[in-house]
Amino acid sequence: MKKLVVLGAGESGVGTAILGKKKGFEVFVSDKGTITDHYKNVLINFEIEWEEQKHTEDKILNADVVMKSPGIPDKVELVKKLYRNGIPVISEIEFASEFTSAKVVGITGSNGKTTTTMLTHHVLKNGGIDVNMAGNIGDSFAKQVVENDTPYYVLELSSFQLDGIVKFAPHIAVLTNITPDHLDRYEYKFENYIASKFRITLNQTERDYFIYDGDDEIIKKYIEEHPIRSRLLPFSLTRKVENGAYLEGEKITITIDNNELTMPTKDLALKGNHNVKNAMAAATVSQLLKIRKTTIRECLENFHGVEHRLENVLKINNVQYVNDSKATNVNATFYALDAMKSATVWIVGGVDKGNDYTELYPLVNEKVKAIICLGVDNSKIINAFGNCVDNIVETQSMKEAVNMAYKIAERNENVLLSPACASFDLFKNYEERGRQFKEAVREL
Repeated sequence: MKKLVVLGAGESGVGTAILGKKKGFEVFVSDKGTITDHYKNVLINFEIEWEEQKHTEDKILNADVVMKSPGIPDKVELVKKLYRNGIPVISEIEFASEFTSAKVVGITGSNGKTTTTMLTHHVLKNGGIDVNMAGNIGDSFAKQVVENDTPYYVLELSSFQLDGIVKFAPHIAVLTNITPDHLDRYEYKFENYIASKFRITLNQTERDYFIYDGDDEIIKKYIEEHPIRSRLLPFSLTRKVENGAYLEGEKITITIDNNELTMPTKDLALKGNHNVKNAMAAATVSQLLKIRKTTIRECLENFHGVEHRLENVLKINNVQYVNDSKATNVNATFYALDAMKSATVWIVGGVDKGNDYTELYPLVNEKVKAIICLGVDNSKIINAFGNCVDNIVETQSMKEAVNMAYKIAERNENVLLSPACASFDLFKNYEERGRQFKEAVREL
């Protein structure tokens, strides 16, 4: 009996453990932190052996295969030992993909991947395809493979999940964009992070498809230097493309082998240029999978976005409060500030991942009237924007930040939570940060 060790008992870890157990592996789950009661009960229910608050090495180093949670970096000593002992260390995505014959749409990118994943799933489901959504969203891929396997999956994939693949190959890969993110995990080398994102194309063949932002210089350069086997379908806001998607005037055109779909941008439910790109990516996937054109158009017209991504919460005294907690990097915040049409009080801060704030200067100069820092250490933000904005305030809780914003913002202005940073200093995750923001706004 082969031994599967799972490091990390979160959604992906517990899903992998269940799948491994069902497929006849001897399974051991080890988590250095505490395991939540919910996941403990699941493990007990499936009679899976587990431990918490430690890693017992002699129970781990005799594994045939190890699935590590995407949150555990490669530089951890235990992971290095596994590599030295020649034990394969893979991601949940790799493990689960061995046990399904489903066609996979894999979506990655520094920004836009959640919106694109949900939008793609929305169109495919409405188009009559039996499809699940997993990866960074909802129930884990592994859990769905074991409990409710479907012929198609739309997977939102982080670079950490892609780092742990060996044979995994999506039939359709989507790369929304690449901007510096998570550099703390990639030795602060942007090229390592870029290579990690492109692992989505690693095992694709000529029969597969790669949909990508054709305006992104970093992506274009990488493709020129590293030929990709799958069929290339770019989307662009600036130039016509023969196969793929482009914007001309106020109209999107998507062409695949002379089969054309057009749609006016004014009909898109999600506003902003970045959402035009997300819609292009989702529509290209849908067209490849032969969804009816009327269905694609209707779905792009009625899809209303993702929680914590430029989400309008409330208008109070004519001030619009906007929750963009999902903006965990500078580029995401760039889109958020760009979307603000009037003066904005900006709530920013958290765990900095090696951010370079300079690209925000023009937008901050133009739109931001005050900055409210929300982090344990705000020195980098204060240094970065001290010359752009006169009013910079430090706060230590969401309630305090929102109350301060309420005092500063005036009629017809915005209060924007768009942190540009990870949330782990004061919150469990970006969802909790966003929920606290919405609660604090409702209490005003």
